[in-house]
Amino acid sequence: MDAGLNRCPLQEHFLPRKSSKENLDRFIPNRSAMDFDYAHFALTEGRKGNDQTAAVSSPSKEAYRKQLAETMNLNHTRILAFRNKPQAPVELLPSNHSSSLHQQPKSVKPRRYIPQTSERTLDAPDIVDDFYLNLLDWGSANVLAIALGLTVYLWDASTGSTSELVTIDEEKGPVTSINWAPDGRHVAVGLNNSEVQLWDSASNRQLRTLKGGHQSRVGSLAWNNHILTTGGMDGLIINNDVRIRSPIVETYRGHTQEVCGLKWSGSGQQLASGGNDNVVHIWDRSVASSNSTTQWLHRLEEHTSAVKALAWCPFQANLLATGGGGGDRTIKFWNTHTGACLNSVDTGSQVCSLLWSKNERELLSSHGFTQNQLTLWKYPSMVKMAELTGHTSRVLYMAQSPDGCTVASAAGDETLRFWNVFGVPETAKKAAPKAVSEPFSHVNRIR
Repeated sequence: MDAGLNRCPLQEHFLPRKSSKENLDRFIPNRSAMDFDYAHFALTEGRKGNDQTAAVSSPSKEAYRKQLAETMNLNHTRILAFRNKPQAPVELLPSNHSSSLHQQPKSVKPRRYIPQTSERTLDAPDIVDDFYLNLLDWGSANVLAIALGLTVYLWDASTGSTSELVTIDEEKGPVTSINWAPDGRHVAVGLNNSEVQLWDSASNRQLRTLKGGHQSRVGSLAWNNHILTTGGMDGLIINNDVRIRSPIVETYRGHTQEVCGLKWSGSGQQLASGGNDNVVHIWDRSVASSNSTTQWLHRLEEHTSAVKALAWCPFQANLLATGGGGGDRTIKFWNTHTGACLNSVDTGSQVCSLLWSKNERELLSSHGFTQNQLTLWKYPSMVKMAELTGHTSRVLYMAQSPDGCTVASAAGDETLRFWNVFGVPETAKKAAPKAVSEPFSHVNRIR
């Protein structure tokens, strides 16, 4: 688009907005602080009573009227009030007895404030508006990688600085997927011509190219230590050991159409894959490595549209959340040990991405038509906690910061937005990061 030619990638995109806490344009009364019985009395009987009192009045009647008003709490001066005025507490027991019977109330966790607007918006011109791709990832070193057309950009969340990692040749591109290795330094870049490039972000150097495994574009990637799993439009899923010269160690066959979602479980034992054939597969490494012809552990066929959104639960083993496309619109929860569907929730719109909170029992989903929103759900009740709007096109990609608090979302509207949706982690939960061996540490040279 012509407007995109004059826009710099990942530059601050300012939009005028009001504070969500301000309502300065009108007075909204507090209904709970209103006394409608008194209001009705004052507008009808009250005036009539005053006229009658003025006509026929005596000291005894006036005293009786005042006493009645005090008893019925009718001595109001305002019908509408800004705030509730607490009533005086009624002491049912003498103070010496009530103090002994008083129990310490249970500590109630205060409701977390969830900002309804994005904290920051960056321009993302030329981002490919394709549901089946995965073009955004946030590494453990707090660097965000995003693919815009033929170029992969790195945005350092600590400093706010932007750098260009690589621009792919037109005959190979565009970039169709990106994924950080666990070390936060190496990044895999999937291409439209079926190749996968491995890059060292620290030295801005290409380490090697994986080719020959797929016959068409690679739209999904997932790391499992030194194993890079790739999913292609050809329906194949390939495990690549990046430490060895011939990297292909396993091939999973089960999808009949493009593999658009790949996620390894936290233990690294199970792999979830979602495809344009509406199928979710669960693969187990122990089963796969023992068989020359790999067989899935579970084949889940309840979705009625493409499944790209996959998210393993961080606090409950063997719990997987999946989201269906425009013809399905549901989020489903699975016990991957048994293959049972635990719950299915109709979201009303295309589910593009799913992220679990690392700190709370909450799930975030991103959507397409009609609201293009992010929805925060409480698990397992699946009560909506918040709906975050601002994108004007389907929110195709989401990524989570290393501390688990901030979520970045990218959409077809060519903007990248940051949401402080998951709150602040408890200091007690902060632990020293585990040392992750670099995936290329055992190799002296990689061609």
